[in-house]
Amino acid sequence: MGAGRSGPPRRGGRLCGHRRRAVLHHGGERRCRGGHPGAAVLAAGRPCRPGRAGCGRGGRHRLCPTVGRAAGRRPPCRHTPDSPWSLSPAHLRRAPFVARLVLPSPNGAAIAAAARPQVRVVAACLRNITAVGSWLTAHGHGTPRHPVAVIAAGERWPDGSMRPALEDLLGAGALICDLQAQGAGSLSTEAAAAKAAYEGTADLTRAVASCASGRELAATGFVEDVAIATEEDTCTVVPVRDSDGAFAPG
Repeated sequence: MGAGRSGPPRRGGRLCGHRRRAVLHHGGERRCRGGHPGAAVLAAGRPCRPGRAGCGRGGRHRLCPTVGRAAGRRPPCRHTPDSPWSLSPAHLRRAPFVARLVLPSPNGAAIAAAARPQVRVVAACLRNITAVGSWLTAHGHGTPRHPVAVIAAGERWPDGSMRPALEDLLGAGALICDLQAQGAGSLSTEAAAAKAAYEGTADLTRAVASCASGRELAATGFVEDVAIATEEDTCTVVPVRDSDGAFAPG
């Protein structure tokens, strides 16, 4: 079991090289507020499709606005009566039902969209750790034959460069802890370090609220999103990417 660096999976490399490897995209409070914003969507019974920021995909899919994300800034979430969807799970919980929804972001969604079609991609966060861990072990993943790569999606600095995200590291560590408790195989050094970071954090809610992402969200009026992100194990939805490239309950 490996935990990779923040950022998109390396094509043909250790993270995505095996045809049967399960790639766990983990996002913390920013692209996974409420789970992955996809967990909030799937909990409401609608499939969601990941997309790169600025992909402009529409058609039969409703597209969440992500103004500013391509430049590494938090989008203003300009939801309107005509377009009430955004990457905020608090907004998504109140938004009307749509059959399919595109959730674009430059990190988490881009990672999911970039993974090869034959790679199984599951979205995990602090809110659905036990459900995801149980699903993976029930499907035979987390073994030397079928390893799991846990990818902490990371964030962006204002100039667009990658920024490590504490919330994603802790979420990855939480999933790794759960998989080990369910009898998963040996850990890579990186996975063991993520697990240790999670186990060594006494107050998870306070840590996420006081980290760079938590402070930024609070400063821009999204304190509710931070609170939702740290509701540990309150969600039983397991978002699994299907053959159409959309996430649906596994």
